Amino acid sequence: MSFLQYLKDVRGELRHVSWPTQTQTIIYTVLVVILSLLTAAYLGFFDYVFTTGLSRIVEVLPERTPDSFFTSDLAPDALIVPGEEAVTDVSSEDSADE
Repeated sequence: MSFLQYLKDVRGELRHVSWPTQTQTIIYTVLVVILSLLTAAYLGFFDYVFTTGLSRIVEVLPERTPDSFFTSDLAPDALIVPGEEAVTDVSSEDSADE
């Protein structure tokens, strides 16, 4: 089958297509625009509700910086053993055991 024959066949098939009228095209275009706007409003509404709700929840939570989760009142080199006091100078204990 040659390319020219293919184009002739396509043209013949396009003659059998039932094309919409101008009125139908306008109506369907308006319908698509209206449904698109309604969908955008629907999604925008829920986006606003969830964003506002989440921001109010975040306002209620106490303020903590990410660094404050890992800091404490102890010295940075303190060794914490459950049931005992915090030991700040580990090197002196190691040398006493030897």
